Amino acid sequence: MTNTTYAVPAPTLPTAPARLVRTALVAGPVALGAYGVIRLLSERGTPSAGWTAGHLAMLAGLLLFVPVLLHLRRLAPVRRRGAATAALAVGMVGLVATAAQAVIDLVAGFLAADRSVMVEIFQQVKAVPGVEPVVYGIVPPLFFVGMIALAALTALPVRTRVLMAGALVLGTALMAANLNFLALGGLCFLLALAPLALPGRVAALPRTN
Repeated sequence: MTNTTYAVPAPTLPTAPARLVRTALVAGPVALGAYGVIRLLSERGTPSAGWTAGHLAMLAGLLLFVPVLLHLRRLAPVRRRGAATAALAVGMVGLVATAAQAVIDLVAGFLAADRSVMVEIFQQVKAVPGVEPVVYGIVPPLFFVGMIALAALTALPVRTRVLMAGALVLGTALMAANLNFLALGGLCFLLALAPLALPGRVAALPRTN
């Protein structure tokens, strides 16, 4: 009987998803920060190029957070996988509601000729049953709650988890306190998530711990 040894190929990281995640970890917070800067430099509550550009940046940033949330979920160890899945669901629900808000703002800006017409459009939208609490009320903050929870549930070292979750909490608190702090909030998110984009940190950690 012949003793044959088969070589087992070494595992390789998924190149395309890894590139997407690395990009999203940086570009997502940057896009949200860009929205904050554009908002500060533009006339607020009025249909304009600044209104459109700012909300396009906001929507792009939110979409980029989809792979970010999925990646944070992959970083959870086996014993915290259930909790991470629940946090992912919460974050995604909040993200969809926040994105819907951005889309409504964009459409209102395109349709309205001036501020008064845009206000009227918003009033008509909010008059639809369920829109006020779902799109503008209690649901959008779930995006931040889910993301912070996912950061705390990863298999990263405790110090790293605490710093990452702390920066996300600070950024969220700044944006919740005053929309003028959106750019600072985006910077906090960048400081929290950008380190995960470093080579060797983008792939999910082993699920043996």
